[in-house]
Amino acid sequence: MDQNKIGEFIKKLRKDNNLTQKEFAELFGVTYQAVSKWENGLNIPDIAILKEISDKFHVDINELLDGEAKKVSYVKRYVIIGSCLLVVIGLFLVYQFTHNHDFIFKTVSSSCDDFQVLGSMAYNDNKTSIYISSIDCLSNVEEKYTTISCVLYEQVDNTKTEISRSTYEGEDITLNDYLNTIEFNIDDYESACRYYTEDSLSIELRAENQEGQVITYEIPLVLKDNCSYST
Repeated sequence: MDQNKIGEFIKKLRKDNNLTQKEFAELFGVTYQAVSKWENGLNIPDIAILKEISDKFHVDINELLDGEAKKVSYVKRYVIIGSCLLVVIGLFLVYQFTHNHDFIFKTVSSSCDDFQVLGSMAYNDNKTSIYISSIDCLSNVEEKYTTISCVLYEQVDNTKTEISRSTYEGEDITLNDYLNTIEFNIDDYESACRYYTEDSLSIELRAENQEGQVITYEIPLVLKDNCSYST
């Protein structure tokens, strides 16, 4: 992650929209000095402000973190893919405090051929943040369900700890229509990243149709690199 490139990208966004540093700062509730530091590569916005910038100027947060605009090729929904899918590198989660700038970032994806997961993890010796931005089911896309639950959890040895949960109960809906609404954003998970192993995070998906038939998926999550933090 290049802070100078991020700063140049933010500066270009500001100038393309004919805003002064003061006007840009007022949009996001910060000082113009903070904007100046961003543009000069001395600091970067925290995740909340990055999301606001992304929404305000209609740019992907991944582009902000890369410091350049990219053409993104999206996987089409409702297509059954029979061959192996290369996992798409997802969003980086930026979570930074003014008194602490030593966060390390890892991408989170799935090793399961039936699902594509995009996400990221930010961590240091004291805090861990997890952001899952997209989950796509690549099979059984036409089946509809009335009750669905999606649980993000961590398993160490025989102990399974629920991190976050989303549930749905209502009219018939496909898995992808439901998953399109799911976003996990855990700003401060209690466990520090040094306790994670590469395969300790998973998503459990359980869906039930009108006839009471239940299908369950266990979606293992993997980090781009083993997320270890030495003390």
